[in-house]
Amino acid sequence: MSEPPHGQSFGPGAARLAGLAGRLLGWRPDEFWHATPAELAAILAPPTAAPGRPLDRTELNRLMERDHD
Repeated sequence: MSEPPHGQSFGPGAARLAGLAGRLLGWRPDEFWHATPAELAAILAPPTAAPGRPLDRTELNRLMERDHD
């Protein structure tokens, strides 16, 4: 059996996450234990901007003209 990451066991980590979910999300224990790790990670992750497109030369030129200093 392999050692958990950073020498942590499941119990203390789960207790910390359950407490965090309760404080930040208002979840009761049942709601925490029914959520998947992916759901919890998605809810706690910082919001991200919509995926953007790469900046093309035309857009770069327009921005440079607008903010020339």
